[in-house]
Amino acid sequence: MSERAFQVKGLCCGSEVKALKRELGPRVGGEEHLLFDLLRGRMTVLADPGTVPDEAVIAGARRAGLDAEPEAAGGEAAGAGVWERHGRAILAAASGALLLAAFLVHARSAGGALAALAGGGAGPLGGVPPSSALGYGLSVVAGVWYVLPKAWASLRALRPDMNLLMTIAVAGAIGIGEWFEAATVAFLFAVALLLETWSVGRARRAVEGLLEAAPPVARMRQGEREIEVSPEHVPVGSTLIVRPGERIPLDGEILTGASDVNQAPITGESAPISKQAGEGVFAGTVNGDGLLEIRTTRAADQTTLAHVIRLITAAQSRRAPSEQWVDRFARIYTPAVIALALLVMLVPPLSLGAAWGAWFYRGLVLLVIACPCALVISTPVSVVAALASAAHHGVLVKGGAFMEAPARLDALALDKTGTLTEGRPRVAHVVPLGAQEEDELLAIAAALEAGSNHPLAQAITDEAARRGLEVRRAEDHRAVPGLGVDGRLEGAAYWLGSDRYLAQRGQETDELRERIAALADHGHSVVLVGAADGVRGLIALADAPRPGAREAIAALRDLGVPRIAMLTGDNRATAEAVAQELGIDEVHAELLPEDKVAAVEAMGARHGRVAMVGDGVNDAPALAASSLGIAMRAAGSDAAIETADVALMSDDLDGIPWLVGHARATLRVIYQNVALALAIKALFVGLTLFGMATLWMAIAADMGTSLAVIFNGLRLLRGGGGAGRPVPGPRTGAKAPALAAAGEAAPEAG
Repeated sequence: MSERAFQVKGLCCGSEVKALKRELGPRVGGEEHLLFDLLRGRMTVLADPGTVPDEAVIAGARRAGLDAEPEAAGGEAAGAGVWERHGRAILAAASGALLLAAFLVHARSAGGALAALAGGGAGPLGGVPPSSALGYGLSVVAGVWYVLPKAWASLRALRPDMNLLMTIAVAGAIGIGEWFEAATVAFLFAVALLLETWSVGRARRAVEGLLEAAPPVARMRQGEREIEVSPEHVPVGSTLIVRPGERIPLDGEILTGASDVNQAPITGESAPISKQAGEGVFAGTVNGDGLLEIRTTRAADQTTLAHVIRLITAAQSRRAPSEQWVDRFARIYTPAVIALALLVMLVPPLSLGAAWGAWFYRGLVLLVIACPCALVISTPVSVVAALASAAHHGVLVKGGAFMEAPARLDALALDKTGTLTEGRPRVAHVVPLGAQEEDELLAIAAALEAGSNHPLAQAITDEAARRGLEVRRAEDHRAVPGLGVDGRLEGAAYWLGSDRYLAQRGQETDELRERIAALADHGHSVVLVGAADGVRGLIALADAPRPGAREAIAALRDLGVPRIAMLTGDNRATAEAVAQELGIDEVHAELLPEDKVAAVEAMGARHGRVAMVGDGVNDAPALAASSLGIAMRAAGSDAAIETADVALMSDDLDGIPWLVGHARATLRVIYQNVALALAIKALFVGLTLFGMATLWMAIAADMGTSLAVIFNGLRLLRGGGGAGRPVPGPRTGAKAPALAAAGEAAPEAG
């Protein structure tokens, strides 16, 4: 099955998507074979050209009232010119200019502006001079130019939408001689559609900013030469040269060099991160003042940046529950108001002998009021703004369907290793015995462990380096598999190992057993250092909690998350020690991946909606089984981005309470928007029934409400509209070059 992309002019909201699915779905084998990217006005068709040729797709789009063109190389429709880019603005400006000119002529002939506003309603021209009627008519044509094809498609499908309602209202106003009203409605609706296009255009530009985060050229080493090639043509495993100040073109690992790298485009961290040989870097991040040689680890279409771009552009396809509710409500609400408008037009004249013209006009006003534009955009404008703000803060939410979920959590489960803790052991205590000095004991242990790749050995050598100790590699070094190591330092024999090696050497005492048991009860792994004459000391190592983990747990409690649990495959003593230190309610230890799934399901049965936080690899089944999967270390794990519903782009647990607060602020804004839209509708329905509303007043109120809900939703771009406490640490205040652009994008409207 082939994949073809089409640029669709005017594709900017869910109504167009529904129309395209209705027309093209049966032709291509089902709606699941159509993918939409509203931000870039793109439709992808999953069907063979022999079965469904391009001409059939274009014809189906035309039946839906839209123009589609095959996407040319480079991601743009062929032949996009000034009219395609600025046609709406040109016609809206023309409609407004013609309306103003016609009104001035009308006012002069009627003896004043108020007389012109009060005139109309008698005969085809309604007392309007022919020149003014011509100007009003041209204003109407310019205003509804883009509306008519969609209105016709809506009428053919017998599915009334706002385009059809506006067209009927304008035509009805002309029919009863209300030329000024008709032109005003057409102009204001054109302005509303222009604002909608502008808002989606800003979101598109944010995505383009993400795309621009990846440099167009990579400098690849080929033998003794350096050549410049497109990142798409760089094989995995190639060596790249990145000079100071340049963007890193592909994900990779530093071979030589050291530098501070600005990772803001990916993780949202404002402070550059120090990078050394052996550490990973991401495409789209900015090298500091060092020269780096990097070995690529991912192809261009598999980088972390590529994942982020794909998820952001597809986010609107996963609709929030409140969006779905509004759509269902609008499907009932619109036909109901149309029926009410017909009753208003017919019942008073037929049953009460009222004037046909007056009640027909009131029915037209009701049709304008029926336009559910402000109601329909009240939710997506807030959701997309919330998604962009979250991305700016390094929290990647994979669509509106998961933006609201954190606001409704009943319990939270967290993996231990790599999530609550750093995932690597560190020296916690150095316990010398007898006359041995602490640093001397650590230096002996580091000398015995020098060159070992074991995590405990690396933790010991790292601690010695941190203290600035001089370490010489032990002579006659011998590994004892599963137990420890032996070696000589300055002619003296030393050993290092576990309590089993201690017992094997016959140097175990009751006091040592008690010391080892006490450290193990607090979650420490114990390494002993000894010589022929006895044990010189103990080194306790532990997987340390992440900085800020305890504060993040406390913040979640302050936000009202009632139950927090730890799920881990580690032993119970270690798990309980970490849980006690961090203030976690319950511990489920010694779990296999399938046991974690069972634990999440059991928590769901007891408490309700459960979020699972993990590293996205061993925890993938539990992430999938939870109500909301949140992946840590997303910047380094493909599985995290693919499996979870939310990905924290930096290893910072403070992103979780920020997300909960942000989601709750998003829900508050959505409720405010829906309430405002419905209140304005109800008010104007009442005014209309009492003859106190006019067409232009109705459309002005509708447009004003639309603007109000848009700007209310855009408040979420500023960090959650007061959602919880701000993310502390490096992300606070970050203005990532690419994701900040997403954070400033206005979402789709209508």
